[in-house]
Amino acid sequence: MLTVVTFLPLAGGLLLLFVDEELKETIRRGAMAVAVFTFLVSLDLLAGFQSSPGEYHVYQFEEMRHWMSSPPISYHLGLDGLSLWLVLLTTFLTPFCVLCSWHGVDRRVKEFHVLLLALESAMIGVFVALDLFLFFLFFEAMLIPMFFLIGIWGHERRIYAAVKFVLYTMAGSILMLVAIVALYSQTGSFDFPVILQKLVSGRTTLTMPTERLLFLAFFAAFAIKVPLFPLHTWLPDAHVEAPTAGSVILAGVLLKIGTYGILRFCLPLFPRASVEYAPYIAGLAIIGIIYGALVAMVQPDYKKLVAYSSVSHLGFVVLGIFSLNAVAIQGAIYQMLNHGISTGGLFLAAGMLYDRRHTHVITEFGGLATPMPVFASLFLFVCLSSAGLPMLNGFIGEFLILNGAYLTNPWWATLAATGVILSAVYLLWSYQRLIYGPVTVEKNRELPDASGRERFSLAAICVMALVMGVASPLFTARTEATVTRILQSEMTRNTRYEAVQRPTGAAVPVSVPLVAAGAEGGKAGRP
Repeated sequence: MLTVVTFLPLAGGLLLLFVDEELKETIRRGAMAVAVFTFLVSLDLLAGFQSSPGEYHVYQFEEMRHWMSSPPISYHLGLDGLSLWLVLLTTFLTPFCVLCSWHGVDRRVKEFHVLLLALESAMIGVFVALDLFLFFLFFEAMLIPMFFLIGIWGHERRIYAAVKFVLYTMAGSILMLVAIVALYSQTGSFDFPVILQKLVSGRTTLTMPTERLLFLAFFAAFAIKVPLFPLHTWLPDAHVEAPTAGSVILAGVLLKIGTYGILRFCLPLFPRASVEYAPYIAGLAIIGIIYGALVAMVQPDYKKLVAYSSVSHLGFVVLGIFSLNAVAIQGAIYQMLNHGISTGGLFLAAGMLYDRRHTHVITEFGGLATPMPVFASLFLFVCLSSAGLPMLNGFIGEFLILNGAYLTNPWWATLAATGVILSAVYLLWSYQRLIYGPVTVEKNRELPDASGRERFSLAAICVMALVMGVASPLFTARTEATVTRILQSEMTRNTRYEAVQRPTGAAVPVSVPLVAAGAEGGKAGRP
């Protein structure tokens, strides 16, 4: 099943290559059919997923095929609570990427949709790969379609943005590749569960200097992808220059690969280094939360404003991860999903405005509530979702993260909470300038309201935001076992090394009591 879900988009994209370039409508409909069918197939993963699989069934829908004998590389796929929702997020957002490009992309239509579907396959592959070599292949494969999507269908400075995106990501990837090879030399395997079992059982031990270096190599690759302050400078350029579909998939899914990698690899494989560096990384995350929000407030370009909001919101996710307790990590995973939905909706709205006026400059708009009342209503709902209004999805993630961060260090939560206020400022202020007041530009008086296709896209995002806001246990129940396992691994290995120093300023022991709370039914792990 995982192989089908992973490669179905790529197979559909290859079939589109045989369609005549002139049949643009057929290509669009074909790409939409592939994307929707992939989403429907991926729902079978949710239907068959067990929330409490048991100790000996950590990964579900597991597939294992030996690929190479020397070095021992396997085609190993598996799904747990962490990767399940990210796979579904990917398959959910891709049809909206096709929809928002229906009229926005009118040249090289076939190539565009083939690359978009290939990118979807690579992203799904990252989330389900359990062999480190296979993970690295998917991680690098994402660069190719994303590079062309920005470089060919982007705006004025698209080449600069595409090259900058690739150089930043590859710089981190090289460090991760060296760390993967180093882990292989220590454990004799590229298989993640095998490596983890050897480290947890004590059959393979890493010296503290080695663990620090390997942690930093993995973390650098994922921090660039997040992106964590101060490694974020590629993101605004990539977002502003990318086509709407590129921005939606970049914000909705690609940025989550960084935080996914930290949770999947950094914490379980290198628990002592994770604990040691947690205060410093949390400090960078808090700086990113405040800095990203403040810079977003002063942006004249709406797309760049949303890009900097991602720096702020992903800072919350990193803070939740390195608070190192079940409450905060549950919130971090949930916020990853929230950000994909809400920020994807913001970029969809930005694309709709761009299709009408071919500009993202905020001062070029104003008073859009008069000619575009339906768009204004749906857009407001998405803005409130991103701002974290109670009863909507953003509130749950931020509440859990701040709650968990407070348990580790009250100052972390206090400083990070300012980001919640600032996000409301820049989102509502930008909405006011775009939508309210008199129509300041004559061209805007005749702008058409949202079409049926556009209404469906934004309405679906709004419905999802509401469902995630009022039915969060449906989501957190399936991530609970994974969060507990991550923290139990950390606790077990830190117990073995009793001489390890706890981070200065931690108000409670880092893992033990909250892991117990998660194991007792998740009272602290989910709302």
